[in-house]
Amino acid sequence: MALRMWASSTANALKLPSSSSRLHLSPPFSISRCFSTVLDGLKYASSHEWVKHEGSVATIGITDHAQDHLGEVVFVELPEPGGSVTKGNGFGAVESVKATSDVNSPISGEIVEVNDKLTGKPGLINSSPYEDGWMIKIKPSDPSELESLLGAKEYTKFCEEEDAAH
Repeated sequence: MALRMWASSTANALKLPSSSSRLHLSPPFSISRCFSTVLDGLKYASSHEWVKHEGSVATIGITDHAQDHLGEVVFVELPEPGGSVTKGNGFGAVESVKATSDVNSPISGEIVEVNDKLTGKPGLINSSPYEDGWMIKIKPSDPSELESLLGAKEYTKFCEEEDAAH
């Protein structure tokens, strides 16, 4: 009973809809599982990177699921603009209080921009992995590579299965 009262008062304080209210989501919406967010409209690699393809540019970063498992990010290594990345190969690294992880490119292309904000504020990967925490922007050399990546539902299922195996 006390837990229910606490939950109700917390929901009211946070202005969350009550269980009798309906929450209407329109695309792009997010799917939250196990405190990780997966955004609809992005593509995902099984190595936990995301791609947002808009026009001739694809933005790449690590997923909320990946940053959650890494913990507090304290350093980010990024490539220089003008270089190239190859699908499945590393282009940088993310160092956290727990570990250092290579970051692989989900698609191939020419690097047109890097997120220089991450040099001074690597924690943006934790606080905003899909917005302010993006890592590189590339001009894809083979846009058909996007077809081999996972959608939001497939990636969510992949993460659930991966977490259950651990």
